[in-house]
Amino acid sequence: MSAKVVTGNPEIDAYFANVPDDQRAALLALRDSIRIAAPEAVEVISYGLPTFKLHGSLVALGSAKKHCAFYHMSSSLMDRIGAELDGFSTSKGTIRFTSDRPLPDSLVHKIVHMRIEENLEILRERDKRKAEKSVATAP
Repeated sequence: MSAKVVTGNPEIDAYFANVPDDQRAALLALRDSIRIAAPEAVEVISYGLPTFKLHGSLVALGSAKKHCAFYHMSSSLMDRIGAELDGFSTSKGTIRFTSDRPLPDSLVHKIVHMRIEENLEILRERDKRKAEKSVATAP
């Protein structure tokens, strides 16, 4: 754990400074892939993890003792792409990978784009409910 990372965000730099070198390299590659897929997303620390936000929480990444994790923050995403994750350990909201077997950029981009669409749909539904409530309470 020696390489210094400069992301422009001291909290994110501190997170990566405490990640083993091999995992740091894999997570930084994942981070770059996410940034390419969603260049307008804002990167913050949320729940202790580097998290990308665009119209709400988008995706996050993290390090564990024996693996790296990509948190897609979607309850329905696994049903739609599960077959594409053969060979990776998964749970409801997490895709686990190792530095010697990273997630393919094409899959990361697909997930990020799916999450952007999900977040936009949530916003559309919220706006629709607000508009309906406004009409219902109008004199």
